Amino acid sequence: MKIAHLQPVDRSTATADVPLQPASWDIWDKKYRLKAKDGRTIDETIDGTHQRVARALAEVEATPELRELWHERFLWALRHGAIPAGRIISNAGAWEHKPATSTINCTVSGTILDSMDDILRKVHEAGLTLKAGCGIGYEFSTLRPRGAYVSGAGAYTSGPLSFMDIYDKMCFTVSSAGGRRGAQMGTFHIGHPDVLEFIRAKRESGRLRQFNLSLLITREFMEAVKHDADWRLAFPLLAKEAEQDQVDLNDPDRILWREWPTHQGLIVNDSGQVACKIYRKIRARRLWDLIMASTYDYAEPGFIIIDEANDMNNNWFCENIRASNPCGEQLLPPYGSCLLGSVNLTPFVQNPFTEKARFDWEAYRKVVAIFTRMLDNVVEINGLPLEPQRREILGKRRHGMGYLGLGSTLTLLGMKYGSPESLVFTEEVTREMALTGWRVALELAREKGPAPILEQAFAVTAEMLRKRPELARDGYREGDSVKGKVLHARYSRYMQRIAETDPQLVEDLAQVGARFTHHTSIAPTGTIALSLANNASNGIEPSFAHHYFRNVIRPGKKSKEKVDVFSFELLAYRHLINPQAIPDAETAEEQRLPEYFITADAVTPRQHVDIQAAAQKWVDSSISKTANVPTDFPYEDFKEIYLYAYEQGLKGCTTFRFNPEAFQGVLVKEQDLANTRYRFVLEDGSEIEVKGNEEIEYDGETHTAANLFDALKEGYYGKW
Repeated sequence: MKIAHLQPVDRSTATADVPLQPASWDIWDKKYRLKAKDGRTIDETIDGTHQRVARALAEVEATPELRELWHERFLWALRHGAIPAGRIISNAGAWEHKPATSTINCTVSGTILDSMDDILRKVHEAGLTLKAGCGIGYEFSTLRPRGAYVSGAGAYTSGPLSFMDIYDKMCFTVSSAGGRRGAQMGTFHIGHPDVLEFIRAKRESGRLRQFNLSLLITREFMEAVKHDADWRLAFPLLAKEAEQDQVDLNDPDRILWREWPTHQGLIVNDSGQVACKIYRKIRARRLWDLIMASTYDYAEPGFIIIDEANDMNNNWFCENIRASNPCGEQLLPPYGSCLLGSVNLTPFVQNPFTEKARFDWEAYRKVVAIFTRMLDNVVEINGLPLEPQRREILGKRRHGMGYLGLGSTLTLLGMKYGSPESLVFTEEVTREMALTGWRVALELAREKGPAPILEQAFAVTAEMLRKRPELARDGYREGDSVKGKVLHARYSRYMQRIAETDPQLVEDLAQVGARFTHHTSIAPTGTIALSLANNASNGIEPSFAHHYFRNVIRPGKKSKEKVDVFSFELLAYRHLINPQAIPDAETAEEQRLPEYFITADAVTPRQHVDIQAAAQKWVDSSISKTANVPTDFPYEDFKEIYLYAYEQGLKGCTTFRFNPEAFQGVLVKEQDLANTRYRFVLEDGSEIEVKGNEEIEYDGETHTAANLFDALKEGYYGKW
């Protein structure tokens, strides 16, 4: 590594000394501070947490000298903006107290095969994964549709959604290690016959509440929507079924050929596609309207452009991605892992809120370089409970470095989120992270060796030639043997983009290989940003509000607790510029914030998408981003958000519209609560109606009306 003479970043005019707010201290204490079984604190301070993590990750190095050197550098990076993901912060160096925990935030399940034996086996694997403190994602559209005949049982199946209920109950029941509640993502293909049931699943109170839900959307479907065409719902046809029923595989009214994650017992053509039986046709726009209506009212299902994800996947030659981690920023193959970390951008702003405000690019690149090695070391201490998970992470060594505090940083620099200058900054800060990371990938490969998958030889197939015609132009033919590092560096669509900026780097990676196959991913960073970054804005988002409330699960409390939270930029402005500043002040001039202090719902949906697109260009995995819209946002305009996201080449899109009739969100504003009324039926049959922000005495506890209503409606009251 070519990093030496590390010095503290000059923060004399920066924001490092802004005091941590009580909510930040509380979350660090409850979620990330190491404590003994008897409650005794091990981490006396946040810097004590940093020292524990730095030491644990440096212990991976080969010699005592290297361990000491990198402990010093890791600690420097942690003190200057590097924030590993929650499982690393909680569990690295904590094995004496929590030996069964993992340093990996999330994984995805192996492909769930369409058999009772495998469905239940995957439930068992998921339980062990959740117990280790990892979230988990699954794809459920590999299961045959409701009403399909199961010849072995002589009965008709209840369909994928009924099996999802089993996974949901398991997740709610299993006690996750490290103080984390279980988290799950369920993905579902837009062409599955039960897709309508999947879209409507969360309309039932209390159903699938341990899941985030996302649809796997294809370009074919989006084009069908744009052209008002029919859409065919289909599921793979077993080879023995086709033979028994003498199915004509060339009949386009009965058979559709699609890519599928498994070929076992199925009919496969020369291009690697599977024969699927067409169950029904539906107008694409009708299906689209059903998706949009559900998303408008319930904020789900999410939206993953799975073709874009696979086309842009660095491991395009050996992976078929159909699942994601619970937050959607890591699109992963079977048993893939979500190893995350974020760089807090706010410490690199010098002279904030002034005409001299600037971003310290040199310090930023140093932190990114050191952090890259730090995350690579996490692979060695992954603590994953299943052998296939460990094989996957050790073979590919993928991680996802991102950043947090983009919205706060833009405010510190005097830019409005979504403005033309903010798009330029977003692309630049993401590109510099990517380029620095891949340069370290090359250095680490020379020092420690590349990811094993990249040294493996792969036979060129007809499917590979179809996906990458440039292979043929370069002289490759079906059956030729090619190293993974060549397929990764020269033929990955993303690495081809890197080559436009630094062609020599990519050529060197093709010759040497990279230490890891993936480097960047932008996570939502909710509690990490709130605790260790003093509520700098989450991930790539603008701040939700400058003063709001968080609904927090407290063990022993029967409903969620409402906690006051302030944005980092407001705290910094009060600390550095004007202690009297008030968000949304309508009167006194001396209390008003500058006009560039904006929040999520002041950003137009197109601006949200444009920011995401500016970053996605240089992110090799994906981005968890939510476009917040007001409750009264017009439905027709709302639908355009998703079409625009597709046209901009995003891998996914998520929106949030506050809808108190459907659910109570994690983050809420006082105004929304005050404007919402909840009706409760008393034991004598009478009714009372109260505002969402009013407090109610019930069952020996004080609750906000909104949180009590939500807990009773969703069925989680008293279960924590």
